[in-house]
Amino acid sequence: MRDVTLIPGDGIGPGIAKATVDVIEAAGARIRWHEHVAGVTGVEEKGEPLPPDTLASIEEHRVALKGPLTTPIGSGFRSVNVALRKHFDLFANVRPAYTILPQARYPGVDLVIVRENTEGLYAGIEHFIGMEKDPRAVAESVMLITRYGSRRIVRFAFEYALSHGREKVTLVHKANILKYTQGLFLEVGREIAREYEGRVVFDDKIVDNTAMQLVLDPYQFDVIVTENMFGDILSDEVAGLIGGLGFAPGANLGENAAIFEAVHGSAPDIAGKGIANPTSLLLAACLMLEHIDQAPVAQVVRAALERTLVAGDTLTPDLEGGSAGTDEFAAAVISNFESDG
Repeated sequence: MRDVTLIPGDGIGPGIAKATVDVIEAAGARIRWHEHVAGVTGVEEKGEPLPPDTLASIEEHRVALKGPLTTPIGSGFRSVNVALRKHFDLFANVRPAYTILPQARYPGVDLVIVRENTEGLYAGIEHFIGMEKDPRAVAESVMLITRYGSRRIVRFAFEYALSHGREKVTLVHKANILKYTQGLFLEVGREIAREYEGRVVFDDKIVDNTAMQLVLDPYQFDVIVTENMFGDILSDEVAGLIGGLGFAPGANLGENAAIFEAVHGSAPDIAGKGIANPTSLLLAACLMLEHIDQAPVAQVVRAALERTLVAGDTLTPDLEGGSAGTDEFAAAVISNFESDG
């Protein structure tokens, strides 16, 4: 048995978390769950968006599965998700994207974005500068890029490529304009790449060209490694290639903890209606199962999920022709792997 912290989340989170737990337990996952709250639910139940017992549980068990969180207005956090990443130094955000739906715009896409998770503009170093009696006359943000942070995320991307049978790493940057910050990221990337010559192919691309190339020919990419904000934007673009954020799982990885999540929002407009699609969280749970050395269970779940989506007769309303509820969809996934014996 493996102890795992479960944060169901806000809005549709509890519904898709229950469905996900039902599916992976039916597949034979050996997990002892420790359920805790965060976000709006954390404020309502514990008085704060990141209660100490939630953080303590993740620190103890070092693995968490998390539904979508809403950051309460005036909570003191720009984002509860960002606060979790900073607290546990989850420096690598991994977003695999591959086509499942037969009607997806791009068949056969299979790529991974590795995003630096702690630096860049998202480090939150910003302030106002006052002038001429206006205290908010100028707003300034600092793009923080360190050699240390760049080295560990680029090395992570190459090691990920090797361990997952990937052939190429593309480093995405804006060094043609941002000579110092992005220049440092590119310099470090090229330095690390030399250590992997003959094992992993390396190239680099400017971010705006990458955005265009992803639409023109996504098949040229394998693993993309980039800084924080570019990774945030490009990973959403890549999700659009395969059907949307509902098919995009996320893994936030550090040396001492790992948090796996659905990357979509909490969808308060459909919360409590029992119609949310749990696919993103199910795929995130598969990444978690692989992380905790239960890969065979992940293979069973992923294969059954794919069969359910391709069959198309038990889909949630967000998918074309779908009318099934969350639990009904989960039951269909379970029936698909149970039929394998």
